[in-house]
Amino acid sequence: MRILIVNTLYPPEIIGGAEVSVSLLAEALAQRGQQVSVVCLQKEQVQSVDERNGVRVYRVPLDNDYWPFGRDAKPSSMQRLKWHLQDTWNRKAAARFAEILDIEKPDVVHSNNLTGFSVSLWSEAKRRNIRIVHTLRDYSLICKRSTLFRAGSTCMRRCAACATMTAPYRHASRMVDAVTSNSQFVLERHLGPGYFTDIPRRVIFNIADTTNLGAMPGPAGDDLVFGFIGRLEPEKGIDVVLKAAELLPDTGWQLKIAGRGLEAYVRDIKAACRSDRVQWLGFTKSADFYAAVDVCLISSVWPEPLPRTLIEAIGAGKATICATAGGIPEISEFSNLVGKYEPHDHRRLAELMQEAIHQTARWKKSSPARPDFAEKFTPETITRQYLEMYTGKPGTSSQE
Repeated sequence: MRILIVNTLYPPEIIGGAEVSVSLLAEALAQRGQQVSVVCLQKEQVQSVDERNGVRVYRVPLDNDYWPFGRDAKPSSMQRLKWHLQDTWNRKAAARFAEILDIEKPDVVHSNNLTGFSVSLWSEAKRRNIRIVHTLRDYSLICKRSTLFRAGSTCMRRCAACATMTAPYRHASRMVDAVTSNSQFVLERHLGPGYFTDIPRRVIFNIADTTNLGAMPGPAGDDLVFGFIGRLEPEKGIDVVLKAAELLPDTGWQLKIAGRGLEAYVRDIKAACRSDRVQWLGFTKSADFYAAVDVCLISSVWPEPLPRTLIEAIGAGKATICATAGGIPEISEFSNLVGKYEPHDHRRLAELMQEAIHQTARWKKSSPARPDFAEKFTPETITRQYLEMYTGKPGTSSQE
């Protein structure tokens, strides 16, 4: 089968979990005999083609006013409005995509995050009678911020501006032949306002082969080591974690923070943190991080679809303390769960951390992930499920 996958970014350009998940899927499909190509954006104003782990990757320029990914300087409100209006239906991006479709002649187009491309790409696939499968990995089709998160809280209702500006997306969603989502929460948030009506739908988790992690023993020593890994930004709840740490006793614990963020924000939160029990690790390999902690803090305050960090923590046999945001509750029960708390509630998080400290010996013990959990995220399971959606035929072999 000839499969053309579209995502805003693709490795080595990584700013979040979507790029990792899409690349793992593309490579797993290629390893199973499928002919896979990818279209993504790049900052350079030229088009290039390369091959990465058996996948042909088309990197095309962004046809908009500025590169919005990983910027330190925030554009003006007028610049952002202009950018989003262009992103509603980007004819130049569609024309570039049409040329690639005519080269690749795929059997199916699998779209993912489309920020920077726009849903205009669907019209080119539809014009050529190519099956379209879309995977929901964020909220960009119903929220111009892509997060359903504003002024520090989740948007329970869409604002008038988002509802108006995304109305063309709802209409365009009729062109899609099947839709998947990496969590039930995200799927329901799109079905509610009338997206993707009357088409096959399915929740398919991301590939997360945690066999290299196993049940990792924790760090030596008497202290219970809490860990946070991910982008250092307000949406991930790092400030909630640091506020909770301020309420902990003076002894018996450590907190290790791994990840990067915008320089100014990271500088500010580091300056405000005065505890010598907090260690800032910077970028850290997952295996090294999980070997260095006992309890993972999954602290997102935005409705995160399904954090890869939680999947990895469970795979590594680590205890967890989880916020109840987004799709987190859908798999948190598979973990060695200390407890759950409402997003932003740093006092309840601190209480759970103190409870864990009082039972340090219990939470220092790693335990292997349940077999039924690991099976949900294997490359074999995920590729089989996607091939069924690509063909519209349940039971399709991954070797077709």
